[in-house]
Amino acid sequence: ELLVVISIIGLLASVVLVSLNTSRVKARDAKRLADIRQFRTALELYYDTNSQYPLSTGATSPNSGWSNSNDSSWTSLQTLLSAYVAKLPVDPKQSASGWAGSDDVFTYAFFDQGYGCAQQWYMIVYQLETASGPDPGVRACDGSFFQYGGSGANTKIKTVGISR
Repeated sequence: ELLVVISIIGLLASVVLVSLNTSRVKARDAKRLADIRQFRTALELYYDTNSQYPLSTGATSPNSGWSNSNDSSWTSLQTLLSAYVAKLPVDPKQSASGWAGSDDVFTYAFFDQGYGCAQQWYMIVYQLETASGPDPGVRACDGSFFQYGGSGANTKIKTVGISR
């Protein structure tokens, strides 16, 4: 009888742990979506004030760089957006290195250079832990279309942005 009770308790514990892990993944994905909304709001406030988006590397002239939440370029971008957001968000499961468009790399990436109208458009690339819906993609001013998550019905990598 004791072995049966122990087996039942072990089975229930494993079910609870699996459910808890699923809840954690969902919570991190919900935080990512909230982070991206907050980031986009700060970008729009910056645009309203400056009639352009901030340079993605925090430089003083356009170039072809990206800002990534897992390197020092994020600090430069944070400085530019400090009037609109207290602290730029970072992925809740932040990867030490790598780019958001790579499988299982959890970071936020921001780009707004070239493609017909530097600082008049932007894209943000990030990754969810659970594939959910298509990657909406973003079209640059010159018509170039970016969709790093691909065109599938359910993708983990998301590309969002705006073109003016």
